[in-house]
Amino acid sequence: MKLLMPYVTAGVTSSWTDYLTAFADAGADYLEVGLPFSDPTLDGPTIQEATEAALSRGATLDRILSDLAAVSVSVPLIASTYANLVIRSGAAAFCARLKAAGFTALIVPDLPLEECEEVAAHIDLVLLASPATPDARLAEIGRRSRHFVYGVTVMGTTGERASLASSAADLAARLKPQTSLPVLLGFGISTPAQAAQAASLADGVVVGAALMRRILDGASASEAGEYVRALRAAIS
Repeated sequence: MKLLMPYVTAGVTSSWTDYLTAFADAGADYLEVGLPFSDPTLDGPTIQEATEAALSRGATLDRILSDLAAVSVSVPLIASTYANLVIRSGAAAFCARLKAAGFTALIVPDLPLEECEEVAAHIDLVLLASPATPDARLAEIGRRSRHFVYGVTVMGTTGERASLASSAADLAARLKPQTSLPVLLGFGISTPAQAAQAASLADGVVVGAALMRRILDGASASEAGEYVRALRAAIS
């Protein structure tokens, strides 16, 4: 069965953890939890809007981890954030707090491969590969990543798109032989049909902006969960 990882910006609403349980119940295999950062350079307009909403509500790492302590989620939680937050308090302390809160792994998109060893010593890192990544580097990413490799289908920021990027097929074809881990494709996967197309090329998909758009527009946890259920049905 193909893997599905929906994304939620932590703190985006007062009841943001309800989305985690709804997505798990709808068939998610992993849940990506974005830790808000004031300069999200890899995120497009929708995730930036969600980040601004969370920060304006007073979201902090302390509050996010406290919220998580009050819920039980049945699938692995993968944190994602930027290197500044990780190194500001020290990789060891930061990662220890994530693990204590129930996170299984961490994604840090602006942490160079050559500089990830210190963080990787304290928590599993899920590494990213892009269409511009050379084959030799793909092999190193595949070797050093944990759980899966996150294939970024476009050279750009996150966001909804009308169709799956043409570069997705080439990236998946080059990346899959370089690793024994599953390859999940993300960035711009916006509909169940696009998810099915991406899953046919790789081992699963990551869906973020399409879900956050619905949440920002007022979708309840159950309504957003139905969208995740549709994604699950499309890629299974």
